[in-house]
Amino acid sequence: MTEEPARSEGREPPLEERLAAIRDRIETAAQAAGRSPAEITTVVVTKFQPLGLVRELAALGVRDFGENRHQEARDKAAALPGLRWHFVGQLQTKKARQVRSYAQVIHSVDREQLVDALAAPGVPVEVFLQVNLTDDPTRGGAAPADASRLAERILAAEGLRLLGIMAVAPLEEEPRSAFARLRKLAEAVRSVVPSATAISAGMSGDFEAAIAEGATHLRIGTAITGSRPPRA
Repeated sequence: MTEEPARSEGREPPLEERLAAIRDRIETAAQAAGRSPAEITTVVVTKFQPLGLVRELAALGVRDFGENRHQEARDKAAALPGLRWHFVGQLQTKKARQVRSYAQVIHSVDREQLVDALAAPGVPVEVFLQVNLTDDPTRGGAAPADASRLAERILAAEGLRLLGIMAVAPLEEEPRSAFARLRKLAEAVRSVVPSATAISAGMSGDFEAAIAEGATHLRIGTAITGSRPPRA
């Protein structure tokens, strides 16, 4: 893909300052929850951001990057293979094997057909079981009532390692309340797969609430990367 220089919009602070500010807030939130910041992984979501910005972040010590569109994720991973790539978007079954070829972690496993499509021999890919915290069946994620059954299916699949559970807080609900429900679902999944201790939750606007409810993986985009550049 064509590399572009990193861009800044308006009076946004420099990238290094934005990253440092988020790291400080994560540390403060972790300490307030009686947790160690070291147990929290920040996945910087670089959707629509140029490759140059990813390189800058890597130079600042970031190693975990998230993408939610297959083609963009594939191209960035090919250009920067030394980083850890997380696929955080909804995943079509027909593209599962392609995503598996470059992503070390997939956060959006939400149905049995996708589990079957991802299953393969070789080095295991790490996955999160995504649950839908809304009443809208068109939103991504398995129904909470199906989480334990889907966890069993992932456990039985060849070449998959279940890290834990993932969700997006509904816009119409206070984030802390939504993440508290997610924490209870995580406990149910751990009763099926004891090693599935991780929780992927929290984005730019609600990551502190997610940390308070046990999130181990944060998916933070514009709070670190700044405004997205105009799309061509």
